[in-house]
Amino acid sequence: MSTIAERLLKVRSRIAQAEAAAGRTPGSVRLIAVSKRMPSGCIREAYACGQRDFGENYVQELRLKAEELKDLPELRLHLIGHLQTNKVRSIVGSVSMIQSLDSVRLVEELAKRVQLPAVDPRRIWVCSGATTPANAPAVGLGKPSALPVLVEVGVAGEAQKSGCKSEELAEILAAVDAVPSLCACGLMTVPPFTDDPDSARPHFEGLRALRDAHGGAARLPELSMGMTLDLEPAILAGATIVRVGTALFGERTTPGVK
Repeated sequence: MSTIAERLLKVRSRIAQAEAAAGRTPGSVRLIAVSKRMPSGCIREAYACGQRDFGENYVQELRLKAEELKDLPELRLHLIGHLQTNKVRSIVGSVSMIQSLDSVRLVEELAKRVQLPAVDPRRIWVCSGATTPANAPAVGLGKPSALPVLVEVGVAGEAQKSGCKSEELAEILAAVDAVPSLCACGLMTVPPFTDDPDSARPHFEGLRALRDAHGGAARLPELSMGMTLDLEPAILAGATIVRVGTALFGERTTPGVK
């Protein structure tokens, strides 16, 4: 059985090959290692190999791992699962990025709870294409030390999945822009499940087109899309972030802690 280190090398190689095939700059796509329902030891092993960004679906599980791994100074935990407004208080201080913002109501609740500086400077995410001032880290877009968020959009219109509707995006972005402690860094989507990776590409291209219609990469530099099965078509469509779990950690057998 391959180790996490070996799997990580393979995933990074896949990303590099997809970047080359798409004519993208090497290193322009960043990896979120999806560690939900995996023990903290797996995160430590990947961290020792240079991985710094990890994705969790459940608030309580993210908080537990943040506490267990607080000795890892550059660890960045991303919430990639749905965030309920009644759990916002629990997530503040533990998360480096929320990738699943999907309503104005959630923005309003975050505005009440998140204060500047919103992120430990050692664990701050610098947006793609953003410049870092010599005297302070920044997440980009003129909001130093703000909590970076991605707006999740349900581009396929699946009622059973979270994510805002395309027509709701402008209002949500405006709400985030009005909150000093939040920084809208881009968009995220989860396409319908399929065994055919290429069938997801129209959804990825739809997210990119939606980003282009709302200020483009200058306003929203990040596109989080693509997972284990479909990271290559996602990168071809413009992904700057891919979220990979199974290819790194194997199948999950334990329930998540919500």
